[in-house]
Amino acid sequence: MELALASAIGVLAGIGIYLMLRARSFDVILGMTFLSYATNLLIFSAGRPVIGKAPVLKDGVATSLAHYTDPLPQALVLTAIVIAFAMTAVSIVLAMRSRSDNHSDHVDAHEPELAASPMDADAKPGAGA
Repeated sequence: MELALASAIGVLAGIGIYLMLRARSFDVILGMTFLSYATNLLIFSAGRPVIGKAPVLKDGVATSLAHYTDPLPQALVLTAIVIAFAMTAVSIVLAMRSRSDNHSDHVDAHEPELAASPMDADAKPGAGA
């Protein structure tokens, strides 16, 4: 179980970092989303996930850590999910506005320029006079 969870965290973090290094806005937003998923899993796994044990006190069950799971990581992950969803929405709105203003999907708002050939210089008006 621990190996599968650690592998999932590593794969999600790797995908997130790779996508965040791309030059397109959508790729960066998707990378931040994958990285937030990896972070949520890391926080949740730090809380000693236990199957079949309640995070709240029950009547008739001793109040020791042997009978319960830690509720704090679950609360932190739930809060992080809400915050990540809101930040993703804000990032998408900003990316859409940037695309409409700059006519480009690149993060720095510049399309990569193609190398001009010598034949193009002759075709421009005023060139070669």
